Amino acid sequence: MTQIHGAAALVTGAANGIGRALALELAARGADVALADRDEAALKEAADEIGRLHRTKVTCHRVDVSSASEIEALATVVIAAHPKLNIVVNNAGVALFGQFHEVSQADMEWLMGINFWGVVYGCRAFLPHLQTRPEAHLVNTSSIFGIIAPPGQTSYAAAKFAVRGFSESLRHELAMNSSPVRLTVVHPGGIATKIARNSRVGAFATDNKRRAEGIERFEAMVQTSPEQAAIRIIEGIEANEPRVLIGKDARRMDLLQRFKPGTYWATIAKNLERTIAKGLKSKPAAWARKS
Repeated sequence: MTQIHGAAALVTGAANGIGRALALELAARGADVALADRDEAALKEAADEIGRLHRTKVTCHRVDVSSASEIEALATVVIAAHPKLNIVVNNAGVALFGQFHEVSQADMEWLMGINFWGVVYGCRAFLPHLQTRPEAHLVNTSSIFGIIAPPGQTSYAAAKFAVRGFSESLRHELAMNSSPVRLTVVHPGGIATKIARNSRVGAFATDNKRRAEGIERFEAMVQTSPEQAAIRIIEGIEANEPRVLIGKDARRMDLLQRFKPGTYWATIAKNLERTIAKGLKSKPAAWARKS
C-alpha cells in the first residue's frame, strides 16, 4: 500500500472543491503538499489554511494544466521543492454548458485541453520521477460521466471517457513493466462543488434560463461533500485500488450501465425526474421528460 504519512503529494485543481479538500486531508494525515491551480488567490487561501492547521510543508504553484510547457516547468519546480514527491493527483477540471450543437469546436478543445490533456501532461511530466521512488501513486480524476454519457455532456463525457481509457491502459503498462507506480482512476458522482456554477457556456448556447435551472437541479441532487470525496480517494490510494467510485449515485449508475449498457439512460432519466421533483417540488427537466 501507499503510505500517506510521510509522503509528498502534488494536487492540481487544489484551489477549490475536491482538490482543496484532498490537499487538506493529505496534510492532516502527515503528507507534505504542493498545490497547483490557476486561481492564485484561492490557492493562497488553501495554503494558509493548511499552514494554520498542520505542520507539514506546503507550496503553491500557479499553472495552466492545458499547457504542456507549464506542466513540464511545474514538475521541475515541485520536484525541487519536494524531492521525495511520490503522489501526483491530476484533478483539475472544468465544465461546459450546452448540447453538441450549442458548443463550438473551440469550446470542446478548451475543455479537452484541461480535462484530458492536463491529465496526460501531468502523467508524462511526473512519471520519470515517480518511477525512482520506492512506492508511488498516480491519481487521475475521471467522472461518473466517464462511465455513462448523459445528454448535454458531449464534451465533458468525451474527456472523462478518455481519461478512463488512458488511465486503465497506462495502469496495465505500469503493471506489465513491474513499475513501483500504482494508478487509481477516480469516478465521482454528484459532488457539492462550484463546477456547475463555474461552467463555461457554449458559444452558441442562448438559453440562460435552462442553464440556471440545470445548475439548480444539479445542486438539489448532489449527495457527497468534497471532504467525503477526499477521504474516499485517500482510502483508494492507501489500498492501491485501481478504480474508485465516489457516492451512492455513482455506484448505482455504474451498476445500471453494466446491466443495461445500451439503454441505461431511459432508466436513469426516470429516477432523476423523481429525485429532482422531490428536491425542487417543480416540473422535471425537459431532457428527463423526453428520455
